Amino acid sequence: MTEALQQTGLRASQLVAPPAQFFIPAAASLQERRPRTLKHGDTFAVFDHNGDVLSGPGSPEGLFHRDTRYLSHYYLTIGGERPMLLSSTLRDDNATLTCDLTNPDLNDETGRCLIAHDRIHMRRTRFLWQGTCYERLAVRNFDEVAHEVTLEIAFEADFADIFEVRGRVRARRGTSLLPEVDGSHVILSYRGLDHNPRSTALRFDPAPAQLEPGKAVYRLSLAPGETRSLFIEIGCDANGAEDPPSRLFFRSLRDARRALRRSSSRAATVQSSNEIFNETMRRSVSDLYMLMTDTEEGPYPYAGVPWFSTVFGRDALITAREMLWLDPAVARGVLLHLAANQATEFDPDTDAEPGKILHEARYGEMAETGEVPFRRYYGSVDSTPLFVMLAGAYFERTGNREVLETLWPHVRAALDWIETYGDRDGDGFVEYERRSDKGLANQGWKDSHDAVFHADGTLAKGPIALCEVQGYVYAARLAAAEIARELGHDGIAQEQARKASELKSRFDAAFWDDELGTYVLALDGDKRPCRVRSSNAGHLLWTGIVPEERAETVIHALMGPSSFCGWGVRTIAAGQARYNPMSYHNGSVWPHDNALIGAGLARYGFREQAARIFEGIFSAATYIDLRRLPELFCGFPRRETQGPTFYPVACTPQAWAAGAPLLLLQACLGLRFDAEARQVIFEQPILPEFLGEVVLRNLRLDGGTVDVALRRSGTHVVADVLRRDGPVRVIVTT
Repeated sequence: MTEALQQTGLRASQLVAPPAQFFIPAAASLQERRPRTLKHGDTFAVFDHNGDVLSGPGSPEGLFHRDTRYLSHYYLTIGGERPMLLSSTLRDDNATLTCDLTNPDLNDETGRCLIAHDRIHMRRTRFLWQGTCYERLAVRNFDEVAHEVTLEIAFEADFADIFEVRGRVRARRGTSLLPEVDGSHVILSYRGLDHNPRSTALRFDPAPAQLEPGKAVYRLSLAPGETRSLFIEIGCDANGAEDPPSRLFFRSLRDARRALRRSSSRAATVQSSNEIFNETMRRSVSDLYMLMTDTEEGPYPYAGVPWFSTVFGRDALITAREMLWLDPAVARGVLLHLAANQATEFDPDTDAEPGKILHEARYGEMAETGEVPFRRYYGSVDSTPLFVMLAGAYFERTGNREVLETLWPHVRAALDWIETYGDRDGDGFVEYERRSDKGLANQGWKDSHDAVFHADGTLAKGPIALCEVQGYVYAARLAAAEIARELGHDGIAQEQARKASELKSRFDAAFWDDELGTYVLALDGDKRPCRVRSSNAGHLLWTGIVPEERAETVIHALMGPSSFCGWGVRTIAAGQARYNPMSYHNGSVWPHDNALIGAGLARYGFREQAARIFEGIFSAATYIDLRRLPELFCGFPRRETQGPTFYPVACTPQAWAAGAPLLLLQACLGLRFDAEARQVIFEQPILPEFLGEVVLRNLRLDGGTVDVALRRSGTHVVADVLRRDGPVRVIVTT
């Protein structure tokens, strides 16, 4: 591993200036590939339906660990031919991927058939555990005669940084090292420009007949009905294991399944009268726990596979809020981890300012060398108020005063950031503008370069005050007031409540637009309003900053045909400048966006409209592979008997998309918790038309749990307590 094989370089024609935004190219459609994904901890994998990794320009497939691709090609053939796919599926809990394959007709050089098709069955069972991919390849002869079978596995590791895989062109790369080959294992290695060595160790059990740096060949003699099992282990920076892969496979599989069961056992469960909805919910919850990574501070949902499998502040804060009723331990883990990584110094290259909450963390070579600014990056304007909001919501849900006391210094620092760095010009609104040209140009959740614009399509110039961010700040101040009051800081509580009230009045005066019938998207650096109908206004309902008398008008704009396409509310209404239903942020439909809007509708008592959004999002899921909601889909109008139009490079699974049905269900049921009184409250619950009954089990409050069934009865919903453990009361209001 010490001798350099080659110093990789690029042609001069490839040395182009980096793009202003860290875009995701659409060279390879994830929807067309419909890949199979696995994740555990800081490792994830993207396979095709056969279980292969196909290399090539724009391919997102591979085995990735800490933002580096450790396996870029992995290709199984039988008799020199690719096997035919029978089926490919993930377990309901995402623990394993199983691919069933069979042989095509295998002929000799003269065209004579040696083995007819469908005689040899191959089952690949694969999972990830602690930085290693484990595979069992079971090969069975279903023919009535014996067969000699040749299997070849071709493999390669390019050690590409995740941003290279996404399309970023690099002027230089590190050094590929000579591979090490033994009778049953191969080690492929690379030393990056960050001077960190990275290695992929492949072990084969039993040893193949032939093993080279790029392929393993097995020659099997299979009697009629005989099965042979081959075990392959692919470790990322793995220490040499003493036990053979065949033994480690079963031990690690047991440990992986136990860990999944242990983490998901904290959560409440949902069962309904609609089996397709049950499948959707099972997949959503399974995806959330697959995306969960255990940090020193607790469980943390990584944002999504393949492009965002890392710590994101905004995404995790919203995901934890969507999951809060189901599993509040996730919110605790997110809050404590983000508190531990809160900025304490000013750094313009990473948009860090004291008190600001992390946007993104990366561990790859390009982050370590500064080629991208995301090693610890703070360029999001909304993570900080969302952090304070979640802290307040977590305490309301759990009553956990100990965690509140731990978070209080970080809440204070976040409030100080809002007052100082957040309000760039002292006008009482929080704005953003990147401190260096390395950072993101737009720093709200719609962070595309063209996501904030004026009525004529002209891009807004900073500092930009997004409408929804002011709502987040309003809700954060109210949450801070409640936290301060609980901790005995009455003066701070009164100050924050007063500032929230003042912001509500000032915001309405500056952002309301009578002609639009809703709030403008943003104010630009000259305080000119971006007069655009957008979904952002729905977040304002979620935060409660909208005066009661305006709510119905805002909802009319959101649910009108130009905004609500039948699947959900579009990010930008049809007819607005830059509207494009195939764009990332200017006309598409995002499940998490709609979940927050649905929660906002319910907050103002419009649960029927929230149920319409819920029905649209659920119906979209019924057309999607594995019932798995993607990051987004296109905003074309819904047509009878047709599913939604997919967005080509949407991440799937994506944490806040997986959490969307949970928040929408909570919104429709009016579900909230009074931790102090130990009450589970259903406030004017309704059930959407596709649900006749919902059973929630293992709803936890300190001191007890409860199972509740909610059933439609005429125009009302009635609740039955099925089981109660401890002094927990269930309250239903009508």
